[in-house]
Amino acid sequence: MNTALKSDACAASRLSVAPMMDWTDRHCRYFHRLLSREALLYTEMVTAPALVRGGAVHLLEHDPAEHPVALQLGGSDPAELAEAARLGAAAGYDEINLNCGCPSDRVQSGTFGAVLMNAPERVAECCAAMIGAQPREVTVKCRIGVDEQVPEEVLPRFLEAVAAAGVRRVAIHARKAWLQGLSPKENRDVPPLDYDLVVAMKAAFPGLHISINGGIATLDAARALLARGLDGAMVGRAAYHEPAAILLPADAAIFGRASEMTAEDAALAMLPYIERHLAGEGGRLIQVTRHMLGLFAGRPGARAWRRHLSENGTRPGAGPEVVEAALALVRQAGSQAA
Repeated sequence: MNTALKSDACAASRLSVAPMMDWTDRHCRYFHRLLSREALLYTEMVTAPALVRGGAVHLLEHDPAEHPVALQLGGSDPAELAEAARLGAAAGYDEINLNCGCPSDRVQSGTFGAVLMNAPERVAECCAAMIGAQPREVTVKCRIGVDEQVPEEVLPRFLEAVAAAGVRRVAIHARKAWLQGLSPKENRDVPPLDYDLVVAMKAAFPGLHISINGGIATLDAARALLARGLDGAMVGRAAYHEPAAILLPADAAIFGRASEMTAEDAALAMLPYIERHLAGEGGRLIQVTRHMLGLFAGRPGARAWRRHLSENGTRPGAGPEVVEAALALVRQAGSQAA
């Protein structure tokens, strides 16, 4: 195993931004990397069949600036996942993660995601194949259980299985997933959080690096969970909707490395990236700026920023000048509020 790459991703996972379908694409990750140089970033879930059978290797495209960055895979066939992991390693990802937590119907129909909580031996077989196929670290993201399972019983068995396969790092979403009766959105909010169980798993499996996910809305909340002995905190929607509040202070607060980046700096730093994207075939401004809408959340001018980007980012020929004009509105609002 390439220990340097393993060390980079492992250290960065002290704080990570969760893989989120339709959100954490390469434009989002580039933007988030400007806000935090240290946090671990994840791709959206990419299915192994799409890569191996469909030849959709374009889904692995990413900017070198995104590192450390992990590829999340979906699948349940060991040979197919092994090949997908090999492709991900060849593309340069620092970590290969197996999704055992997504509850969507589409994922279930492919025997991906949270339904795999019912098959820990299968997950172990998949992980062993992925580990054997390539040099990057293989990790797992899971739930505490599904449906009528008793988390206190099923989660230890699941962790035992993946650890025996060679997995050393797991991210646990501290909620059950209900595969029938709740939508994916409801599965992010309705099942109660059980942080205590995840903390107990760290005590029971001291050799596993365990990150906690689910309901972490502030950087202070992440720090409080780390203080309970967990190895990492994975933040999802809060990092997307309020990226400056979560990611700008993270390098200093979580990693002890000061950063002078500001939200305004990040907006300006996106301009060359936007120009490169627009110069590519079919690139559109909204593909990038939709991820930037929450940059000034909670600050004077935040609404004007969102409105200007939303209303003008889709028009033909829209370019960096739209972001510059939106930033001018934020500055104007800040001056008026001072």
